[in-house]
Amino acid sequence: MGSSFKRFVIGKPLKSDALGEQKLSKTKALAILSSDALSSVAYGPEQILIVLMTVSTVAFWYSLPIAAGVVVLLLALILSYRQIIYAYPHGGGAYVVSRENLGVNAGLVAGGSLLVDYILTVAVSVSAGTDAITSAFPSLHAYNVAIAVFFVICLTLLNLRGVTESASILAYPVYLFVAVMLLLIGVGIYNVATGQVPADFHPKIGTPVAGISLFLLLKAFASGSSALTGVEAISNAIPNFKNPAPTNAAKTLLAMGGILAVLFIGIVSLAYFYGVAPNAEATVVSQIAEASVGRNLFYYIVQGTTAMILVLAANTGYSAFPLLAVNLSKDGFIPRIFQIRGDRLGYSNGILMLGVAAIVLIILFDGTTEHLIPLYAVGVFIPFTLAQTGMMRKWWREKPSGWLAKFTVNTIGAAISFIVAMMFFVTKLAQVWPVFIFLPIIIWLFHRIKLHYDAVGEQLRLDHVELPNVEGNVFIVPVAGITKVVENSLHYAQSLKVEKIIAFYVAFDQADARAFEEKWKAWQPDVRLVTYYSQYRSITQPLKKFIDKVEHQYAKTGYQVTVVIPQFLPKKGWHHMLHNQSSLLIRTSLLFHRNVVIMTVPFHLSK
Repeated sequence: MGSSFKRFVIGKPLKSDALGEQKLSKTKALAILSSDALSSVAYGPEQILIVLMTVSTVAFWYSLPIAAGVVVLLLALILSYRQIIYAYPHGGGAYVVSRENLGVNAGLVAGGSLLVDYILTVAVSVSAGTDAITSAFPSLHAYNVAIAVFFVICLTLLNLRGVTESASILAYPVYLFVAVMLLLIGVGIYNVATGQVPADFHPKIGTPVAGISLFLLLKAFASGSSALTGVEAISNAIPNFKNPAPTNAAKTLLAMGGILAVLFIGIVSLAYFYGVAPNAEATVVSQIAEASVGRNLFYYIVQGTTAMILVLAANTGYSAFPLLAVNLSKDGFIPRIFQIRGDRLGYSNGILMLGVAAIVLIILFDGTTEHLIPLYAVGVFIPFTLAQTGMMRKWWREKPSGWLAKFTVNTIGAAISFIVAMMFFVTKLAQVWPVFIFLPIIIWLFHRIKLHYDAVGEQLRLDHVELPNVEGNVFIVPVAGITKVVENSLHYAQSLKVEKIIAFYVAFDQADARAFEEKWKAWQPDVRLVTYYSQYRSITQPLKKFIDKVEHQYAKTGYQVTVVIPQFLPKKGWHHMLHNQSSLLIRTSLLFHRNVVIMTVPFHLSK
């Protein structure tokens, strides 16, 4: 039943040789890997205005040069990550660049930051999209958490169905959002150009503003730079592209950067010309749409597509998180289960882990994740800074043809990214302080996992140490009664010509012990029976004591102790819950007992 339900929800398993069919074209990749970055135009411009409004609405004209600065940073990041794509075509982005050029710990800082950032991407994006929906339908506000969790589950299941299938479905709303935003910007520019927007709606560029300072402008710039989250996702997801993967990824990155720059500058410019000020009742995009076309059908299309893109921004996390986890797993810093492909050839464990972690965050914060946005932004600017610095060191060390231009681009990007990160730490310390706690903990866990894998590898490595000689075997058969199951196990043990076979029985009262011994002598007189009386009704503890006694007795003779566990298997899976599973309990408890071989002899019931 469970298997049938899984096939219905996720789809039929795909053969391994179908992996090439699961690669993304540029148009599909642009949709699912750019949704996070593109969605930021719904809140990035607003973040700039919120900071400037603390001085005066007259300061809104500064939003234009600040937006230009954000686009300069975007250009530096796009050019840098384009270089990263060609230099590291197997993916990994900031993690791989930092690890190879700045050291393991720098790589782990970048990788750990991005893992957390992708979890925050899902939680924040879905919560923001849910808020947009419940704002339109206030009666649903009480169900914010349930709706957000539902969206996460849907996105998780969709991504479990495979990269190509999720991209085919999610591409339409993403491109619809881009088209609607471009149309809105076009209408707004037409209104401004034709004089339909009065000049007194906005302050003149260059108007002196009392109280303005460089610190405030940098704070506004840092807040607006939150629009650049998600830019690095394409460099992490290169393996998902069709061949030639690096070339296709680079072209997709350029396309994303171009679209994001146009939308961001367009929304900031219209907000300035229309004199839009942030308020709790309506977003900046909503006010621009209403000022441009009024509250007609197109206005509601703008609102609807904005809500959709905010939810679908989470899909960038689903695309990049599993691939980043694969790179960390291959290096031994996180569990190897993240390298396993699921039925649909996606990295299912990474997808499930991301979905579960996002749901936990949404529930913990009651669906109100606005104060996570600074943490979410600083979590990506740390890798931005490390990646750019790593590329600087790479060019300086290798000095390939044209390296100076590349070095200059990375230097500019690293400097601006560092300034933005520091501004977040200085101005948003109350929200970003958890990074000083969870990041060291994550890096410590990475190293502990790595030490474990190194220790296991060292112990499993073949060497020339001689294996101990096994002179003979002692088989211990735990028995619960005189049944066909026990008979089957004894028969198997005897067929192996084992020198010593001991049946072991645990009795809960003395009379039962004596009665069982008499029955055993009549049934199996040639097999020695050892009976233990358990005052506390434990089966495993008396068995362990007896095994220790046998090991001590035969320690110097070179005999191997083997526990043969009889187990019957019901015909139907659900029948298991009707039985006490004592054989499973025994096997589990003995797994950690050294120098004991565990053997299970199944007996299949026919009805």
